[in-house]
Amino acid sequence: MNIFLDIETIPCQHAGFKDTIEIKPPGTLKKAESIAEWERETKPGLVEEAYLKTSFDGGLGQICAVAWAIDSGDVEWLYTPNNSPEAVREILQDLFSELIRAYDNSDRPVLIGHNIASFDIPFLWKQAVIYNVKPPFWFPKNPKPWDSYIYDTMTQWDVKNFVSMDKLCKILGLPGKEGISGADVWPMIQEGKWEEVGVYCARDVERTRRLYKRMTFGG
Repeated sequence: MNIFLDIETIPCQHAGFKDTIEIKPPGTLKKAESIAEWERETKPGLVEEAYLKTSFDGGLGQICAVAWAIDSGDVEWLYTPNNSPEAVREILQDLFSELIRAYDNSDRPVLIGHNIASFDIPFLWKQAVIYNVKPPFWFPKNPKPWDSYIYDTMTQWDVKNFVSMDKLCKILGLPGKEGISGADVWPMIQEGKWEEVGVYCARDVERTRRLYKRMTFGG
């Protein structure tokens, strides 16, 4: 059984977290006025950059949408209606329940995604621990791209260099992204576009399935 999987995430939602981010001025700045100028002009942008990067950290960031498809079945998707812990817990419970229900007690499912080994799977596992939602017994914790129960379209294409899903789709002549990228997810959430993010996640699963079929010469 193949499970095509994708998640969307947002930065840390802990109250006051951004204020705890510490970034020191460059050591080359010695004068008080130069340091003060750096604090005023440069530091805020660096703090924001560091904050946004927490969306890639399963221990600090937060899942906001997930989509999956079993073999050639329809793409299913879920999204959180808000950024509360209860909403995250519910989306994890629903996802794992669906994966458990789909498992046919035969061979271990193969999880397929783009950068799934380094990002999606570890992020989901950490979120499961944080929110105390037990994943299926076969769900991996820290997989390697070459594991038999993983197919990572990114590393299968190029194990050394990062290639975006959109770029790989274009290389293979497949429909790419539709004007939205992962960088747009947090701004969309801030605008209340929760469902739109869910739809975007679902479309990424379909793109992943097309990549997989092409890369395994299945169509």
